[in-house]
Amino acid sequence: MNEIEKRKVVEHNDLITSVAKMDKTPLKMFELAVSCIDTDNPPKDNTIYLSKTEMFTFFDVSDTNKHTRFKEAIEKMQKTAYFQIREVKNKGYEMTSIVPIPTVKWNSHNDEVMIEFNRNIMPYLIDLKQNFTQYALSDVMELNSKYSIIVYKWLCMSYNQYEHYKNKGGRREEQVENYRNPSISIKELRILTDTVNEYPRFTNFESYVLKNSLKEINQHTHFEVVYEKVKKGRSIDSILFHINKKKVAEDNRYKLEDNDYQEDKVKKEQAEDQLAIEAMKSPYTKLLIENLLLTPFELTDTSILAGLQKNVYPQYEKLKELRGIGGVKNHLSYVASKREDYSKRNISKYLKKAIEQYLGTLQDLK
Repeated sequence: MNEIEKRKVVEHNDLITSVAKMDKTPLKMFELAVSCIDTDNPPKDNTIYLSKTEMFTFFDVSDTNKHTRFKEAIEKMQKTAYFQIREVKNKGYEMTSIVPIPTVKWNSHNDEVMIEFNRNIMPYLIDLKQNFTQYALSDVMELNSKYSIIVYKWLCMSYNQYEHYKNKGGRREEQVENYRNPSISIKELRILTDTVNEYPRFTNFESYVLKNSLKEINQHTHFEVVYEKVKKGRSIDSILFHINKKKVAEDNRYKLEDNDYQEDKVKKEQAEDQLAIEAMKSPYTKLLIENLLLTPFELTDTSILAGLQKNVYPQYEKLKELRGIGGVKNHLSYVASKREDYSKRNISKYLKKAIEQYLGTLQDLK
């Protein structure tokens, strides 16, 4: 079990965005097999070996029919499971359908399972100089829906780019934040999840594909994800996701005996929580909501509320002293009218910059 928890899966983004024509069992088996690939030393003959014991652990199978179920899963994977990969070529698309694992060999007298990958799938698993995504096998292990796995991998693809450009630079701040808050059209999401002809009513699609997937992802992976439905006219046109990494996952990087770090972190979180509570009571929060400058998602983010209370609301107090509460309301009304000029995922920073510039203008008029 510990070995599985250490494993990573690395796949090319074209494979992440492909259509997995298979149910959850073959898909999870493929992910397990990919985690065994050493990209620095690609397997000879495109073949890897793993144990039946490891497979049964991964699938949490312990009943007496496990060998029969294993055989049935292999047969299903080889007969009906394939990836439909779409790549941009010249002025259009090139479609490729690949059965990822054509050969699996095992016997009754030992624990070893031989898995041979299709040679056409290998470039998406080993030739990974750019446009690839890495994620924890243990996250996939806990997901029990095909849709959960597909959506999780797509979210990882975007969040990995957020972390890369946040640390390395090379993108504007708004672009970086867009990776943490990715958007996908309903049409593309249906293609990705292979539900173009399923759940024709959006309410059913939302329930079975979106809500169930995010419930599993939030419960079993390193992510906490919420989403917004974006309308075009009267119809839901796209989904805007908001991804955060769980604090628990970050805390695990540090040793438990590092008491100084833990104490400082607790104090910081307590201070942030207190600021967030004060922000919720502040009349300025109500004014931001009335001007549609705070979303329901942002109201649940302690760090955003703390940032407003600490860095923005004191500036509103200064404006109130100069122009009264009416001056604050006029300022926020103006800011709201210019909302296309900012990324609302940076709301605290944007509002701080806006009020500081306005106060600077008033100072110049004196």
